[in-house]
Amino acid sequence: MSTDSVTQTSSQDVNDVLAAARRPAKRVNLFGLDRQQLRARFAELGEKPYRADQVMQWIYRRGKDSFDDMTNLSKDLRTRMIEHFEIRTPELVTEQVSKDGTRKWVLRLDGGNAIETVYIPEESRATLCISSQVGCAMDCSFCSTAQQGLNRNMTTAEIIAQVWFAARTLGGDFQNERVISNVVFMGMGEPLANYNAVLPAIRILLDDFGFGLSKRRVTVSTSGLVPFIDRLSDDVDTALAVSLHAPNDALRNELVPVNRKYPVAELIEACRRYTEGKDRKAHIVYEYVMLDGVNDKPEHARQLAKLLGGMAAKVNLIPFNPFPNSGYERSKPEAIQAFAEILRAKRILTTTRKTRGDDIDAACGQLVGKVQSKQKNRLRGIPVVAR
Repeated sequence: MSTDSVTQTSSQDVNDVLAAARRPAKRVNLFGLDRQQLRARFAELGEKPYRADQVMQWIYRRGKDSFDDMTNLSKDLRTRMIEHFEIRTPELVTEQVSKDGTRKWVLRLDGGNAIETVYIPEESRATLCISSQVGCAMDCSFCSTAQQGLNRNMTTAEIIAQVWFAARTLGGDFQNERVISNVVFMGMGEPLANYNAVLPAIRILLDDFGFGLSKRRVTVSTSGLVPFIDRLSDDVDTALAVSLHAPNDALRNELVPVNRKYPVAELIEACRRYTEGKDRKAHIVYEYVMLDGVNDKPEHARQLAKLLGGMAAKVNLIPFNPFPNSGYERSKPEAIQAFAEILRAKRILTTTRKTRGDDIDAACGQLVGKVQSKQKNRLRGIPVVAR
């Protein structure tokens, strides 16, 4: 190679480095940082920890998404924040409103994927059902979301942005008028399979400088990832819902394939550990979808009563919500009633979920969003945890 060629190459390398240095680094979405993480970021900027607390209050207690509105911060700090941070929500694709008042939003994420978020208003509370993954790897046979497979995990910012977007859209002032009283991780995905993003999101939901919800008003639903149930108890101890759907391994292996990895007995023991030492109001909700002729027989109810006997448990019976080519039918009302009576006779608190939003495909098991990649990354999506 000639000397001129070497000189030309070296000059080009230097120019590339200088050009890269001039390009602004990707800004961090503040929805993705809990208070501890945000304080660490502000320390890097040479700022005191309380500045992070102030910013969280502006975002979550006052509903502001512009740094210019944060008037108790210096102009210099606001300028630096614009350089390093952003407050960005997903793009609204569609909004549907059910005849019962339920709302479903389809939100577009980076990469072209879309997820669904559902708002369920009731007389005594208003619940927001949020997604934690694009698609789902659990492959539950009665769930429409599972038929897509898993595309990717959602980020903490994408998870929290659903809550902020809903509160803003519903018209609450964030500080005095709480338009969302409960948040449930029961949308698309298995929350505990995306633990590293879900945990900071929960902390933001519970933080007094965040959304300020109590532990009992944030519910994480899982199909039964046993190691993460133990971790959740140690880390944040929110309300827990378990997608049980069958009282024995043979049937649950068919309906909820993760049971082959974490069988019923192992799952129930993890649930016992989760409620140990908790106050008397703490209990686990066991979700049980009612499938005609599959898991709704009296013998199944008796097996379930025996399985949960002596535990701090509540059973929520869920009439199946049909979707195309599911192969299942909803249990008959009399079968659901008989099932519930058997459980109640055994002193197990039992409710039957009122179907909400089924006319807009927003009911349990109907959320589908839009998964950009169609590969079926099913049980391969379960993270490995040392046990």
